[in-house]
Amino acid sequence: MKLRIRDNSVRLRLMRGEVETLQQQGVVAARTGFPGGREFRYEIESSPASVTPAAFFSDNVLTVRLPEATVLAWATTEQITIEGEQVLVDGDKLSILVEKDYACLTPREGEDESDMFRNPNVDSPDGHC
Repeated sequence: MKLRIRDNSVRLRLMRGEVETLQQQGVVAARTGFPGGREFRYEIESSPASVTPAAFFSDNVLTVRLPEATVLAWATTEQITIEGEQVLVDGDKLSILVEKDYACLTPREGEDESDMFRNPNVDSPDGHC
């Protein structure tokens, strides 16, 4: 799972296996270790109680919670993204974007793309140019 944070936006990209895990088990998690034994964790949860995408940050864990029905529709169709906005305390908005991770149009050396979704912008069977 890839995470990108920029200003008031959170974007997560999931590979095929992660999309399946989210659909079947309801959660996908990852972590990044830092010196001194500290770590930052991030996760996506599928919740039957959720109505819209929402993000939470507590105890060094970023959690993005998605409606279960939305995850099911996304995981079982060609739908690429799940989008949402969350109003913050100061009135600003947090943009939330969860996407299927596609193989790059130009293969990158050292990058394992074997579990990525086939890029719809190419014609070759392996999803690359």
